Amino acid sequence: MKRIILQISLLLYAGIALSQAIPHDSLYFGQTPPGSIPQIFAPGLISLPGRNEAVITFSPDGQSVFFYIEKYPQPGNPYVMFSEYVNDHWSIPDTIPFAIGRSTGEPFFGWNGDRLYLWATNAINHHGTKDLSYSEKQGNGWSDPISMGDPPNSEAVQFHPCIVGDSSVYFSSSEGRICRCQYVGGLYEGRVVLPRPLNFIGSQTWGDPYVSAGETYMIIKAIREEGFGENDIYIAYRKPDMTWTNPKNLGNDINTPGDETSGDITPDGLYMTYGSNDDLYWVSTAFIDSLKYTNYLPYVMYPVPDQTAITGHFFSYTVPDSTFVDDDGNQTLSYSATLLNGDPLPSWLSFDSITVTFYGTPSAVEIIYLKVMATDTAGKTASDIFKLTVHLPDGTQEKIDEDLLIYPNPTNGLININLPENMPVPVKATLFNVRGERVEEMTINTGTALDLAGKPKGIYMIRLILGKEVVNRRICLF
Repeated sequence: MKRIILQISLLLYAGIALSQAIPHDSLYFGQTPPGSIPQIFAPGLISLPGRNEAVITFSPDGQSVFFYIEKYPQPGNPYVMFSEYVNDHWSIPDTIPFAIGRSTGEPFFGWNGDRLYLWATNAINHHGTKDLSYSEKQGNGWSDPISMGDPPNSEAVQFHPCIVGDSSVYFSSSEGRICRCQYVGGLYEGRVVLPRPLNFIGSQTWGDPYVSAGETYMIIKAIREEGFGENDIYIAYRKPDMTWTNPKNLGNDINTPGDETSGDITPDGLYMTYGSNDDLYWVSTAFIDSLKYTNYLPYVMYPVPDQTAITGHFFSYTVPDSTFVDDDGNQTLSYSATLLNGDPLPSWLSFDSITVTFYGTPSAVEIIYLKVMATDTAGKTASDIFKLTVHLPDGTQEKIDEDLLIYPNPTNGLININLPENMPVPVKATLFNVRGERVEEMTINTGTALDLAGKPKGIYMIRLILGKEVVNRRICLF
């Protein structure tokens, strides 16, 4: 509640400051505000052809604007530019003096307007390659960047600082994760990498987090299966248990097949600015409230661990209730299972969709990849894939032998097999398809070349009996 009150107070303060300091028709360079359809921000002044403007931030009083040039000219260091409303007009955008001689980027105004946060090289009290830093307002100018210290910095690179109402900081790490450091007693506590569903879903999530002052919602960029191409912009909401919902894609009015980045909210809360295909855009923030009440996609919270079974013995595995999460309520989910390629399960293995249980008695050694799917009432699905290894009762199972060479892999047909030294030959080899069906049996010697040309493209498993050991290797035929 204190955070919400703080956020409201800050917004009210910003609104009062804006109304007193700058004429309404001069806000945002006097542009006509956008609606739900994004518009390029200040074309010809801020957004220029031939350069990449990636982030823009506004002071709470509306009189200062800082923005980030990521790539211009080529090659060149990224840097920060600024413009100010002085003597009843906006100044021509220019490079901020502290950006000269160092790389700087992704500026973010603190809530009182006296600090500008960013990342910078060669900051005062420099710690890492690119430090999260701040510049302090000094009269009509700004200080050289000062490192925020360790934490939040580390030897790795960190990007895109966002300061929330209690002065805690969210940021992106060079590992492609969204992190948070709590601010307590004038110091930052250790960095916390946020869990699923904000991280660890989809490809690397570089983050670019914007978090509201009261930490009620978060805007990030990510590449996910339901996206439109490269990085898209998403929004997540804080749940009552203080975890976050599965982020929702902002849709194809905002996101494109190209790269979207840095969805930041203006101090008055009315607009989101963001980078798209090397230009800055802005759009109404009406989506913040409207998307909160649309369907959430289910997701995998805790991936299923790989399983083992024994030939001739009954196998049973129940997928834990915690595996899948639907922020609309887990009671909305129904379940199904197939092999990795969508084919039915092998004849010996059954799946109970009510108890979410696999069961059956295998008769042969094999490795299969199982796909379990959770579907919500809107028909949206989440899936997880895990490996089931069936081995003999004496414990013989998959073994990785560093001396066994099978190459090239992937292959377009011809594959070479070099056996370990001192291995009695010939060796029995069996080729299986992804359904676990035997495709071919053969005997091989060191240096044997197998010709898979003519077989259907896809994933195969080759099993070799090396003395008392069984070695299984995956082969990709393209």
